[in-house]
Amino acid sequence: MARRLKPPPGYAALWLVSDPVRLPDPLAAAARLPRGAGVLARGLAPAILAALARLARRRGLVLLVAGDGRAALRHRAGLHLPERGASGLLPFLAARRRGAPFAHLTLAAHGRPAAARARRLRPGMVFLSPAFATDSHPGATALGPLRWALRARRMGTPAAALGGVSAVSAGRLPRRWLRGLAAIGAFAHD
Repeated sequence: MARRLKPPPGYAALWLVSDPVRLPDPLAAAARLPRGAGVLARGLAPAILAALARLARRRGLVLLVAGDGRAALRHRAGLHLPERGASGLLPFLAARRRGAPFAHLTLAAHGRPAAARARRLRPGMVFLSPAFATDSHPGATALGPLRWALRARRMGTPAAALGGVSAVSAGRLPRRWLRGLAAIGAFAHD
């Protein structure tokens, strides 16, 4: 399904998301991704992040570093802003303004305040979640296909679905607003 989506230029339609608990070392999963896919690196040890950056360059993957603008600049990667707890944003935004080709910006969008933040920062894409029930946030209320599409439309920027995304659940999302699919568990196992 990701092949039929149209992400913004420089972004990916298919995203592997690392997780400090469920996928602390995404190297094997990233090595299986098709050229042009993306990796959102969250909570990785510095050595693993460096190896992932080398793999991404070699395999033609889009790399985003979560929450650390300086690390993103160091690895010539994009920056993903979680809803809380980012550092090094100003140097990254300055590089983005100067036209650094790798300086893609994405935002986490879990609640309604994310739309205002997206209008202010103008990211290339938001990761809108949780689309479906997910092991990452047990008990969290999932948006479901219709609320996900409504929030994606209101976001005013291209949206990727995250949270409980699998080959089956992705088919339930309205493609009019869908620009990418992101998952942890769908990639976590061989």
